Amino acid sequence: MKDSRVVVIGGGMVGAALGYGLAREGIETLMLDEGDQGLRAARGNFGLLWVQGKGADFPAYARWTLESCRLWPDFAAELIELTGIDVHFRQRGGIHYCLDEPELEAYRLELAQQAAVSGTDFEYQFLNARQLARLEPHIDANIPGACYSPNDGHVNPLFLLRALHAGFLARGGHYRPRHHVLSIETAQDGFVLHTDQGPIRAEQLVLAAGLDNCRLAPMVGLSQPLTPQRGQLLITERLPRLLNYPSIYLRQTGEGSIQIGDSSEQVGLDDGNTPAVMAQLARRAISLLPALRHRRIVRGWGALRVMSPDGYPVYEQSRTPGPRVHAFSSHSGVTLAAAHALTLAPMLLEPALSPELDAFTPQRFKD
Repeated sequence: MKDSRVVVIGGGMVGAALGYGLAREGIETLMLDEGDQGLRAARGNFGLLWVQGKGADFPAYARWTLESCRLWPDFAAELIELTGIDVHFRQRGGIHYCLDEPELEAYRLELAQQAAVSGTDFEYQFLNARQLARLEPHIDANIPGACYSPNDGHVNPLFLLRALHAGFLARGGHYRPRHHVLSIETAQDGFVLHTDQGPIRAEQLVLAAGLDNCRLAPMVGLSQPLTPQRGQLLITERLPRLLNYPSIYLRQTGEGSIQIGDSSEQVGLDDGNTPAVMAQLARRAISLLPALRHRRIVRGWGALRVMSPDGYPVYEQSRTPGPRVHAFSSHSGVTLAAAHALTLAPMLLEPALSPELDAFTPQRFKD
């Protein structure tokens, strides 16, 4: 006897978006979540919907990211209508700051390549100091240059995760926290998941457990080559409006606090903070936005990104006859949430994923 037609392992940004999308299609779906003891990359997300600088050397990712950002306005409206939760979706554009002349020239080449593989829907404009000052008057005037793209935006990632869970339940989904999956057996008519709360049976399985996909995927004949990458963040006190647009380094939240990033470290599964990196983030933030000097930092944390060998998503589906299983891993959970929920989830009901997603299989690491 099955517990659900589809079981999604993972209640983070990727799992919740896929679970919401399946429930939205009327599919009986059960989401298993570790709860607060999980690594929770979703709760350390910067909250960007980011297109520029994505996929210049990976055309499928450039197009997929752009597609998701096109879906986001309707997706955000759907979530607030269904759940009453405002995810603070803003898509007025985003700005990337180039901190020196070599970076500026390299970024020009990168975005020209991204535009070539993305088509005319990708829009961007490089800004000189005068143009940048009109958009962001508080940014330091000595920044060598910046790039604006109207495709970019941001959300509150904590509100988004909450809305996805609330929407999943509102659509008839079932949620079980504190269910760590110990092992998976493949049966003739589905799967048996052995959890620390007892066995669970499903006809179809979706692995969306972040870094834990590395452990789970081989149990069902799949491969998810992933490594953790730590990023640290700082949050200021609530401030008057100092920023009009988000960037990868700074964004002002709907509540007024300024979120400061980004960093990357290879430290295994350690998601802590370190004084050296926090100081580096603070120095860079002040160099970009001098008004932050002497402002108070009220919170800081570290989180682990889910990284593949090339940094791009890994999507996989079972290749042998029998019960169907999929595995999905990505560090762009917020940007891709709309595509995961509205485009990818319905594909799970078809015999195979769209050929447009073939580029994301782990087979690319063997070629």
